[in-house]
Amino acid sequence: MDLVLPILTGVLIACSTYLMLSRNLVRVVLGLSLLSNAVNLIIFASGRVTRAIPPLIAEGGTLPPDGYANPLPQALVLTAIVIGFGLLAFALVLTYRSYQELGTVDTTAMRHAEPDTESPYDDLAEARAMRHAAERGTV
Repeated sequence: MDLVLPILTGVLIACSTYLMLSRNLVRVVLGLSLLSNAVNLIIFASGRVTRAIPPLIAEGGTLPPDGYANPLPQALVLTAIVIGFGLLAFALVLTYRSYQELGTVDTTAMRHAEPDTESPYDDLAEARAMRHAAERGTV
């Protein structure tokens, strides 16, 4: 069990990295979900995955016995699962909405959907440059 969790975590991280490097937005979202699950597995494994000793304090004691399973990472993972599911649902809805608007899930094609007009700040920057040049007397 000690060797299975790091190998599984490494495989999940490798698969999620491969998916997130794709140009398909759906694959990017699924890669983000896999990465979230890999991080949850790392946090869960940090709490000593064992069934031998529960984290119970004996009557009259102040500390649990040695080798107990820490419940804090388990609570953190439970919270992270809920947050990850909400993030996944939002990302999938955002992906679907962008597909409706742009007609593609290819990220390079989405970049070309931006307007080619000049920014209104370009005129402002040009006006500032001309004013500074006039103040220096170089115009």
